[in-house]
Amino acid sequence: MNEIALSYGRGHLDITLPPGARPAVIRKQALPKLADPKAAIRGALDNPIASAPLAELARGRRSACILICDITRPVPNRLFLRPMIETMIASGIAREKISVLVATGLHRPNLGDELAELVGDPWVLENVRVENHYARDEDAHVDFGFTKTRNTPVKLDRLFAEADLKIATGLVEPHFMAGWSGGRKVIAPGVAHHETIRTFHSARFMEDPLAVQCNLIGNPLHEEQLEIVRMLGEVFALNTVLDEERDLVCVTFGEIIASHQAAVDFVSGATQVPMDRKFSTVVTSSAGYPLDKTYYQTIKGMVTPLDILKPGGTLIIASECSEGFGSPEFREAQARLVELGPERFLATLTAKSLAEIDEWQTEMQLKPMRLGRVELYTTGLSGGDQELTGVGVIDDLTAAIARSISRSGDPDVAIIPEGPYVVPRYAG
Repeated sequence: MNEIALSYGRGHLDITLPPGARPAVIRKQALPKLADPKAAIRGALDNPIASAPLAELARGRRSACILICDITRPVPNRLFLRPMIETMIASGIAREKISVLVATGLHRPNLGDELAELVGDPWVLENVRVENHYARDEDAHVDFGFTKTRNTPVKLDRLFAEADLKIATGLVEPHFMAGWSGGRKVIAPGVAHHETIRTFHSARFMEDPLAVQCNLIGNPLHEEQLEIVRMLGEVFALNTVLDEERDLVCVTFGEIIASHQAAVDFVSGATQVPMDRKFSTVVTSSAGYPLDKTYYQTIKGMVTPLDILKPGGTLIIASECSEGFGSPEFREAQARLVELGPERFLATLTAKSLAEIDEWQTEMQLKPMRLGRVELYTTGLSGGDQELTGVGVIDDLTAAIARSISRSGDPDVAIIPEGPYVVPRYAG
């Protein structure tokens, strides 16, 4: 137990604990791998939840659009895209009327080799149209008006909104604002206009105490997403759940809300880990590739374990940041945080109805900063970028853990190798 591996980049980072440290390693419950993932996917398409099988859904349709998550999510697109498309063609949809749309939200597009890696199957790229969503392209969206509950402007990608058969696909995992990823979230913010996304990420939603990981009840983001889905009409989804080795353990298909809830029900108990105490030292990761490609995504791993961090404690996170910092807008927001400090930075956000692009991730970083000390281990950020993180940057995990133990006098250390894919809960 003195040496523990954290998910880091495309592999693992071995850390050695200092003498006297008492580790509590927190992992999600082991779930049985699907012996034949392709057969499981076929079974889900043929035996859906709250809908007809895909072969029947596709009959008589003029066109179809399949949403996939962008490169920041390790969704096994290579397993299901081709069987879905082949089923649609066999049911009469013309090949040229089938499209795959990358749900980028406000992230950058996935192009070239990266797009090939994301899709995972050359046959798909050769046989159907594959496009990226561009949230800032005004002409590429259909205006649905506003939600009735919270007056969120609803504009969605035209390619998806006007398709005769609409299917979202994704990965169901804890999400630090929307409760759970996948399902309805792949639509909004996935293929939403920047005004829709920036409304979601305004302080009105972000500071709501119910907008947290693993919670759907009363979560304002989730409720708005459901309302947006209903505005679209008939929508379906294929949802996947992966284990720590990124192998498939669950797949559901069917009506988008029901099939997503089924996947949430499957994984919820395994992902949330009850703990009988809080810790002065918490060591975690950004879940490795692809989530730890940027510092922007790293912040998710800082927020997820806060329930077990003692006030004034130290949260240590390891993230490769192989692509560096993140977008120019995120860099600007972090610069304002460093200049103004947490309280003044938050004050600049609360009056806005539309968040500035990517500043919401900086707002989320305020949560761990309010609670305790945050320290980052990374091999991907240079000196200038390290300063913009607004947290302490370390080059020795063992020494950092030893310092935290010395400060607190508490030798117990919580270690979460898989980062934000695991949600520890204080059960005291």
